[in-house]
Amino acid sequence: MTKQQARFEPYDFNGGTCVAIAGADYCVVAADTRMSTGYNILTRDYSKIYKLADKCLMASSGFQADVRALQKVLGAKHLIYQHQHNKQMSCPAMARLLSNTLYYKRFFPYYTFNVLVGFDEEGKGCVYTYDAVGSYEKVGYSAQGSGAKLIMPVLDNQLKSPSPLLLPAQDAVTPLSEAEAIDVVKDVFASATERDIYTGDKLEIVILNADGMRREFAELRKD
Repeated sequence: MTKQQARFEPYDFNGGTCVAIAGADYCVVAADTRMSTGYNILTRDYSKIYKLADKCLMASSGFQADVRALQKVLGAKHLIYQHQHNKQMSCPAMARLLSNTLYYKRFFPYYTFNVLVGFDEEGKGCVYTYDAVGSYEKVGYSAQGSGAKLIMPVLDNQLKSPSPLLLPAQDAVTPLSEAEAIDVVKDVFASATERDIYTGDKLEIVILNADGMRREFAELRKD
């Protein structure tokens, strides 16, 4: 008879999908509101988008306990920065801070997959996409989470990001208008929910532009 032994598992995967698109004067970040574990839905109304600064947002999928811990650490570091410099951190600086924070925990990583959106030094929209240990890249669009493999081919086909190997370097921002980007986001999520059981219920879309930040919601499949 084999001996049964309890095994501690420090991680869970709570599913969910995040998408971000950057334009010349806007950025759009969206995520579904379903949080699952295995075949169980824990809640249908959980926001995966977190405001780090007035012009900087982070969307995260993966293990939501680690996501919460990461948000707390970034919030505390940003507060210290504001006290020391009397201003908010820029999006490129926040991107580097997130990378360093993830890499610092690389031997017991935050099990989170993040996209960071905001505006760069020129006022253009920017998207930074990450792996779990802090490797990141500035792109025009990205998807993370359980539905990313279904969504990224559609975004590649519709938005056609220039190759990073081209010289001189090409601008990564997408040519779409803000309204077109929102429509693309709604379409790719509607498609992903047909095949991914961890994505669904409701779509939360946050738009950053010169007028500030606004939030929209759209219904997704609930089964």
